[in-house]
Amino acid sequence: MRVSFLLFVAILLAQCSPQTGNKALPPWPERVHPEWSKDAVVYELNVRQYTPEGTFQALLPHLNRLRELGVDIIWLMPIQPIGEKNRKGTLGSYYSIKDYQSINPEFGTAADFQQLVDSIHAQGMHVILDWVANHTAWDHPWATQHPEWYQQNPEGQFVPPLGSDWSDVIALNYEAAGVQKAMADAMRYWVEEFDIDGYRCDVAGFVPRDFWNGVRVQLDSIKPVWMLAEWNARDLHDHAFDATYAWSFHEAMHKVHTGEMNAAGLKYTLAEWCNSTPQD
Repeated sequence: MRVSFLLFVAILLAQCSPQTGNKALPPWPERVHPEWSKDAVVYELNVRQYTPEGTFQALLPHLNRLRELGVDIIWLMPIQPIGEKNRKGTLGSYYSIKDYQSINPEFGTAADFQQLVDSIHAQGMHVILDWVANHTAWDHPWATQHPEWYQQNPEGQFVPPLGSDWSDVIALNYEAAGVQKAMADAMRYWVEEFDIDGYRCDVAGFVPRDFWNGVRVQLDSIKPVWMLAEWNARDLHDHAFDATYAWSFHEAMHKVHTGEMNAAGLKYTLAEWCNSTPQD
């Protein structure tokens, strides 16, 4: 039964072709993806929990094993300092970033991080950083230096992202002058200074498309990068991102497993997914 189901899914995937797409939609723009990203296996790595030490140095002996497992791209969860004001729990969330251009001292130094990047490259792998562009920690320097860069309620108070329970972070205002340049400069920093290979972008749909499109051009001017959006939207593929999440297909596969959806429903979901994803 399991083999038959997997074979059926493979057949459906083979049917995802240009003819499947909706002809009423405009054609996809021409994009050149980094050669090393094609058919790549992406491995998410949590520095703090991966080893007992929770440091960059402690990761080094594991890189060869990851390469042997078939990993092509190592995605590091955020490595910047974690906010202390309104922190959740004792350790805090990686996604509450206190300084975009610094390294969490718990993980090591800038030299330690550079050694990790160089060692990943020496193994024939690439490395991307998790990037949180939508919000910062309450005690990020921008909150004091540029309060106008943040969304505020009618009382002039900072607010978490709309509709979330992320009380440890405050939402940026991309309509404010200076925000896009400051964020782009921070993203350029890690590519220029440490030679990372791209980004996995957190809640990418909360950030304006024009920012992502513009920063992609800037990053590619330094080196060809690979960009993954934590979102599922057609227009993110127009210029900025090489890949997005296939949440709808994941949910459909789960429903098949639990008996809530049959093969016909899975095929419909796959066709819909193909319509919103470039052929490449």
